[in-house]
Amino acid sequence: MSDAPLDLIPAPHRLTRDGDGTYVFDSGTGITAGQGTETTAQWLRATLGPATGLDLPPQDEGGTVRLTLDPALAPEGYRLRVTGTGVSIEGGAAAGVFWGAQTLRQLLGPDAFRKAPLTPGRQWAVPHVTVEDSPRFPWRGTMLDVARHFMPKDGVLRHLDLLAAHKLNVFHFHLTDDQGWRVEITRHPRLTETGSWRARTKFGHRASPLWEDKPHGGYYTQDDIREIVAYAAARHITVVPEIDLPGHSQAAIAAYPELGNSDVIDTSSLPVWDTWGVNPNVLAPTDTTLRFYEGVFEELLDLFPSTFIHVGGDECPKDQWRQSPTAQARIRELGLKDEDELQSWFIRHFDTWLSARGRRLIGWDEILEGGLAPGAAVSSWRGYQGGITAARAGHDVVMCPEQQVYLDHRQAPGDDEPVPIGFVRTLEDVYRFEPVPPQLTEEEARHVLGTQANLWTEVMENQQRVDYQAFPRLSAFSEVAWSALPAPADRDYADFERRMTTHYRRLDALGVDYRRPDGPLPRQRRPGVLGRPIEGAPPNV
Repeated sequence: MSDAPLDLIPAPHRLTRDGDGTYVFDSGTGITAGQGTETTAQWLRATLGPATGLDLPPQDEGGTVRLTLDPALAPEGYRLRVTGTGVSIEGGAAAGVFWGAQTLRQLLGPDAFRKAPLTPGRQWAVPHVTVEDSPRFPWRGTMLDVARHFMPKDGVLRHLDLLAAHKLNVFHFHLTDDQGWRVEITRHPRLTETGSWRARTKFGHRASPLWEDKPHGGYYTQDDIREIVAYAAARHITVVPEIDLPGHSQAAIAAYPELGNSDVIDTSSLPVWDTWGVNPNVLAPTDTTLRFYEGVFEELLDLFPSTFIHVGGDECPKDQWRQSPTAQARIRELGLKDEDELQSWFIRHFDTWLSARGRRLIGWDEILEGGLAPGAAVSSWRGYQGGITAARAGHDVVMCPEQQVYLDHRQAPGDDEPVPIGFVRTLEDVYRFEPVPPQLTEEEARHVLGTQANLWTEVMENQQRVDYQAFPRLSAFSEVAWSALPAPADRDYADFERRMTTHYRRLDALGVDYRRPDGPLPRQRRPGVLGRPIEGAPPNV
């Protein structure tokens, strides 16, 4: 039996090398797709076909690549066998077959990630192996903020391919914020006519003196969204949309001033915000606002089949509510104690509204303030504590602590890192991230649905900058989310680093503008652009 390395990322649960033989893909290689595996067969032909130059035609039976379902396996689990007669991939459900196909692509070598063969007639060989695998968590997510900097649709589709290549299965789509509204709502057309464009953009941290003095914006039509959702679904990725409320809403207020606290400020004069930070202009707690956003969510539910709908709920300053006679009257009318409970009332309203339509609300951990909305799930971002509190109260949690897995944070100390934000989070730091806090009991820990890495794009002005901040750290994160790793201190980072030497070649083939192990390339730097580095180790809170 050979001990030659098979550099899979994320690491599978069990991999056995069955001798030194290989199966060779050639013009006779075809795909037999059992019932329920047809989309994976289509994906294999569309992906491996161009890379290898082989047709990989469908065959009713006897194909040398055989895809089948085995309900004895976990839904996302798979068993991949390569023998002298071909390849079989069995999955507990269609998703498991797809993840097995992703593993097959890795086994074919980095050039299988290209869009055309480098050498006509090249032999494509896969070693005789058995891989038995299933994920640790059902929620393995990445959040992409397209509000601060818009990513055109083709870039989003490419990003979904990168997630799928890493067996990540949740795409949290941050569609609205102070700096832009990115989804078409037909009954409220000014949300995109006005709210999707800002006049200029701060370049660097909000304290930076630099500006990009040209309009920035864009939005996705409803057909664009349908395409993105369908593209994701074919890759077994759930798209969870986020519409931020009641804070982070200046783009909506700029489009519809009646949504803001017009008894405190002149909301008709507010533009789409052009800088970063926590914005004081929040939604008014009125029936007008509730009905408006119910209309938004009605259209959203038609576009996104996801069970979970994210409503934000974070960073909502209460100053305008304290000054607003309308807000104070609502507090008295509802018998609330304070403005924190008013925010909780806001969130509870939409929790009830979504629940009545068979959906579940999820929000950032500020929704804990003033009382947790019944049935709501929590994205624990300010650290672990919000998730611990929520899990102990019986609520589901996605762990995404800022100090550990906010990938907008810088990757190394020193002046070369482009627009350095936050704590240093190296590739090894992310690899040693543990989503389940040790304070939780076994029963409480069952409420941890999984984990998510977040990409906030204030200082990521284009696709290349998103690539740089995401990779290679998202590769490490994918292993944390998928694989059954030991405790952080006991993880074999040297082995992961060794496997990354092969994985960097895959990222090269995919055209990913990742951070090299020895630092940024000259074109990846942003000399003289002010960031906000935080020194020292991040707090474990």
